[in-house]
Amino acid sequence: MIGKILVANRGEIAVRVMRTCKELGIKTVAVYSEADRTSLHVRYADEAYFIGPSPSAESYLIIDKIIDIAKRSDADAIHPGYGFLSENSDFADRCKSEGIIFIGPSSHAIKTMGDKITARKTMVKAGVKVVPGINKNLDNEEKALEIIKSIGLPVMIKAAAGGGGKGMRLVKNEKDILPSLRTAKSESKAAFGNDDLYVEKYIESPHHIEFQILADKHGNTIHLCERECSVQRRHQKVIEETPSPIMTAELRDEMGKQAIAAAKAVNYSGAGTIEFLVDKDLNYYFLEMNTRLQVEHPITERVIGIDLVSEQINIANGLKLSLKQKDVVQNGHSIECRIYAEDPENNFMPCPGIVRNITEPSGLGVRTDGYVYEGYEIPMDYDPMISKVIVWAKDRAEAVNRMNRVLDEYKITGIKTSINFLNKIMDCPDFVNGKYDTGFIEKNMDFLIEKEVCDKNCEEMSIIAAFLEYNYYLDKLVPQTTFSNNKNKWKEFGRRKGLMKL
Repeated sequence: MIGKILVANRGEIAVRVMRTCKELGIKTVAVYSEADRTSLHVRYADEAYFIGPSPSAESYLIIDKIIDIAKRSDADAIHPGYGFLSENSDFADRCKSEGIIFIGPSSHAIKTMGDKITARKTMVKAGVKVVPGINKNLDNEEKALEIIKSIGLPVMIKAAAGGGGKGMRLVKNEKDILPSLRTAKSESKAAFGNDDLYVEKYIESPHHIEFQILADKHGNTIHLCERECSVQRRHQKVIEETPSPIMTAELRDEMGKQAIAAAKAVNYSGAGTIEFLVDKDLNYYFLEMNTRLQVEHPITERVIGIDLVSEQINIANGLKLSLKQKDVVQNGHSIECRIYAEDPENNFMPCPGIVRNITEPSGLGVRTDGYVYEGYEIPMDYDPMISKVIVWAKDRAEAVNRMNRVLDEYKITGIKTSINFLNKIMDCPDFVNGKYDTGFIEKNMDFLIEKEVCDKNCEEMSIIAAFLEYNYYLDKLVPQTTFSNNKNKWKEFGRRKGLMKL
């Protein structure tokens, strides 16, 4: 049985995996780059090894370095988390050849589902519904024009090796076809080292629904119901919830069976996610498969009552699933918000820097998965997501209200974050009523940003007022330490806040 796991990742997912390992009595090994010397996952692990310079291409993405550390530390297995090497079939193969357990699916499954063109072909063969489109590479502009015109606009041009919205372009007008093709090809090459593209019919106002699946090495495959992931910005998820507001029992059963069929088509084992697009008439289509743990997995854990990382480890150990499909029952409602170190007022620019103070929310039905702490300097080299906050309640209305309260409590100073922006989403009528799709943020941007600015200014003015009031009474009670002895102190405080004119 696995006794020591190297976590080939960083940040909140590394800490999250290590927490389950600690509960299971499994030793953990961290790897860290120059930028992550003081990161929480380094402090939390039983052992930690330096892996290289800050850029991930010189550290977390170097297979040889990770394998070498796994051997030096006598790790039995490697958990890749998500991102980095989690969906790299060469990495899975290398682990196998070195006698190290890869906590994930086979390299065959990763390779098949990682290439979107091959995945579409595999799903068609398995009888899984796919978005109408062409299952071949758009390697010739003249042919691509002909194909796109035959499908009919609007279409989505996508990177065959893509993910996270990279190498993806929506084309609504004929004049934009060639420029979009060229941009998508260039972006795909830069992001994935592969410029193969394919095209799908664009589904108007879709919902992004995904099904969590688990499969063991004994032929047992189940789904753990759906997650609604339609609150997105530039094709990247911001908020997720389960159950989905649009789901019916009949649709859940049908889509769940399709998700299982998709996993079985590649002889899948481990935790994975089948993603679908669902149109306004509840027609659904396979989008892609993520052959790893998802960022949003905690909401499924909460409503199903299962530790997905523990299940991954059990499957890697060769054990059978602890659940059968009939045992899977949703209990209550859960919502996750991703907290980013970014400035919504400035086109969501990343905001690395030092965390001065942090107050995490707590209370009934609240969970935070993060990796930052007071005094920690968030590096500029990686994704700006710094934590996730998850709530659970008996129904959706209560979950929305709870998340609203939780985001009010969540305070981080020293850097800009998306907390107020997320809080505003909880107040947006379309979200409160569950009447939203993937165009939600774009449609409601004026509402979401307008009060964000007001809330921020009001909060900072309150800080100034409290600061001045405190020092007014300090002057009266302890004259020798009065601020009148150094009036420039509060002036400088106000100047740093940019509120002197107030």
